[in-house]
This record gives sequence, C-alpha cells and structure tokens, in this order.
Amino acid sequence: MSTLTRHRLFWPVVVLVVLLVGNLFEKPDFFAVRIQDGHLYGSVIDILRFGAPLILVALGMTLVIATGGIDLSVGSVVSIAGAVACLHISRAPDPDAVGVVLVAVAMALGAALVAGLFNGVMVSRIGIQPIIATLILMVVGRGIAQLIMDGQIITINSSPYKWIGAGWLFALPAAVLIALAMTAVAALVMRRSALGLLLESVGGNAEASRLVGIRSRSLVLLVYAASGLCAGLAGLMISSNVSAADGNNAGLLIELDAILAVVIGGTALTGGRFSIGGTVIGALVIQTLSTTVYTLGVPPETTLIFKAVVVTVVCLLQSPAFRRKVFGRWGPRRTPPASGTPAAPTNVKVPA
Repeated sequence: MSTLTRHRLFWPVVVLVVLLVGNLFEKPDFFAVRIQDGHLYGSVIDILRFGAPLILVALGMTLVIATGGIDLSVGSVVSIAGAVACLHISRAPDPDAVGVVLVAVAMALGAALVAGLFNGVMVSRIGIQPIIATLILMVVGRGIAQLIMDGQIITINSSPYKWIGAGWLFALPAAVLIALAMTAVAALVMRRSALGLLLESVGGNAEASRLVGIRSRSLVLLVYAASGLCAGLAGLMISSNVSAADGNNAGLLIELDAILAVVIGGTALTGGRFSIGGTVIGALVIQTLSTTVYTLGVPPETTLIFKAVVVTVVCLLQSPAFRRKVFGRWGPRRTPPASGTPAAPTNVKVPA
C-alpha cells in the first residue's frame, strides 16, 4: 500500500474519482450515458469534450516545463488561431467548402507555429527568461488577435469547421478523438524514442546536456513550437464549438489551468521528469472540478476560491513531506548508518 500511495499518479486519480463520485449526491444520473441520433451523451462525455482543449494545451505545456521553461502565451495563441481561421472562413464565398476550411485550419496552425517559434527563439537563442519571453507574447497576442478581427467578434456558419469542436465520429465527440490522438502521438514519441530522455536531461541540467553533445537549444526551440501548435489546435476547437472568434475571451486564463494540470499530474516546475498520462489526468481533474462547481450550484463569486482550495489540497496530498507531517510515515524507511559506520552488506553469502 505504501508503494501505491507514493506513485505520482495515485493522488490525482483519487481526487478525480472523489470529484466524479461526489457529483452523484447532487445528480444521481451523473454517470448515465445515453445514445441519441447515434451519438453518446452524458455528463461524463461532456467532461471529456469540454476538457479536450485543455488537454491539448497542457500537453504542450508539459513539454515546455520538462525543459525547465514555462509558456504563459498559450491563451493568446488560442485566440490568434481562432481569429485567423474564422476571418478566412467569413471572407470565403462558400464557408461550407471543405477546401476553405482546410486552408483556414492550415493558416491558423501556421500562425500558432510562428508564435511558438517566436517564444523558442527568444528563450533559446536570445537568452531571455521563459516567463518574460512568453509574457511578452501573452500581452501582445491579444492585441494581434484584436487587430486581425478589427476589434469585433467574428461569427461564422460553417458545418465542416464546426465539426472540429462540436462534431462526432464513431459516436464520440470529434474533439475527444483529436485530443486522444495527440496524446497517443506525444506518448509514443516521448517514451518510445530518445527525445523524452533528452528533454529530461535538458530540464535537469541544460549546461551539462550541452557539454555532453545534446543540442539543448534546438530542443528548447522544438518544445515551444510544439506548445504553439497544441494551443493553436485548441483554439480551433474552442472557436469552432461556438462558431465564433473572440479575441478578448477565447482561451482566457487557460494557461493557468494548463500549468495546474501539469503540476497535478506530477511534473515538477523545475524541469526534468514529466508524465504525459499525469497531465491528462490533471486536465480531467480541472475540467471535472469546473463541472462540479456548476453541478453543486456554487455561487459564481466563489468559484475561483473553490477551485483554488481543491487544487491546493491535491498539491499538498502529492507532497511526501506534508503527508509525513499530517498522516505519519507512509511505509517503513531505511535508517541511514551512523556517521563513519559502513552500511551492512546485503548480498554477502555466509558459508555453511
């Protein structure tokens, strides 16, 4: 049991289960899933669907944090991607044309990639602190989105574009399948190749990694570009779900939720080891918490306080030092030998 409780994903999973089960007291049919018009509907499906953009942003944030960085600009990149896509579709003579939507998606992801590369160059080439470099784009990005939309909210009516955030495939929301595919790709690339180990090395000690031949600057540039692409894809989901682009409110504060999801998932903000699966669980905890707030009827003025309290509890439960002080020692510990006294060997065979 002590080994299980020390696993980095144990407490996030426990909190997620508690939040899900807690909704049953207010909504007995919370876990009910029904099929309507060949599609799956239910509270759990809604959590997955509305949590898909956060999962995407948190995936990119995980890679950045693994290198010891941070990306505060993802919310602005979300708004830029939505603005670029919706502007192109709104100006097209046939918004329902698949070719028009594909071009809009390519333009939006291209803009997001440029934004990510900007952050990467500022951090890896120029040497600006990640929090400052991304804070610049966080502020400027909202202004860029407003300039793209001429200060207005752009509304569109395009069925192919709406499919990205509100469509269905194989009875499941398309957004969930896209998030699942991106998660699988990230896990496959990071854990089935040397790239994940290289990122952990850079996050542990970037200078030492450079001295042993690892191209740490190129890796840092790569992860910020990946973070921009993930944020751009999330922006497409958010804007297509509401068939509109809002430069002021699209992706607002999503960077904070993404950082919380990464931390809840067991990735240290200091860099080094990271967990893709933990990030997904952390994102689901954040989204389930938002759903719980509405289910329980928590007053809007106390919503942020309620979320902050729950997240604080999760982080404290993940801290071994806090658990030892509050709950006692979880499992036996080996007592270190006294100073100057060699430790007793454990693999010495005693002759008969």
